[in-house]
Amino acid sequence: MVHSSFMKKLVLPAAGALFLLQLSSCINTEREVGTSKNNDRVFTPTPEANRGRVSERTVLRTVNATHSFSSAKTKDKFVLQLRGTKIATSQAYFIIVGPTGDTLRKEMIPATALINERNLDDPQAATVRDKEIAILQGMNSFFSEDRFVQPAVARTATQPENVDTQTWTSVKDDSRAVGFDYPAADGRERRLAYSKKLGRAVVVAE
Repeated sequence: MVHSSFMKKLVLPAAGALFLLQLSSCINTEREVGTSKNNDRVFTPTPEANRGRVSERTVLRTVNATHSFSSAKTKDKFVLQLRGTKIATSQAYFIIVGPTGDTLRKEMIPATALINERNLDDPQAATVRDKEIAILQGMNSFFSEDRFVQPAVARTATQPENVDTQTWTSVKDDSRAVGFDYPAADGRERRLAYSKKLGRAVVVAE
């Protein structure tokens, strides 16, 4: 009886230590990427008590920005939200909300589309951790000032084949229209602009 009690005292601390070691390994990447910062929001790791309840709807990180887009007087809110169970396999939800609270754009982008290969030492040999850090770096720069251009369409620009004439002219004729460049779901660069004539956000180049 004494022997059994003594063994339990040895086994329980050892099991606890093993659990902590495994947990530390699992959240190590999260702590590393948690040091990634931007001017709008600092990434905060999910509290340990909630880590076991992640789902496809779990918000892993949110980046916010405000910028002139649909109105020259009031700025719109730009949101990029990472949702999923793991950073590398999550989806990024790109949302633009107008000054009156209306959703002007909502688009889902695979997190991997946010990776800029220049942030990887060797894209072919990149580990999951490398990709996760690159994804968060992509989130940091997603709303950088150099992604916004005005006018959205230059006077000398040629209409793309995949953009209809009505959409193209409505933006091209507005010299105050603001364009926003970002990586679309297929990884290609896309330019979004707000057409005052049509009253909605439209794609003018991709």
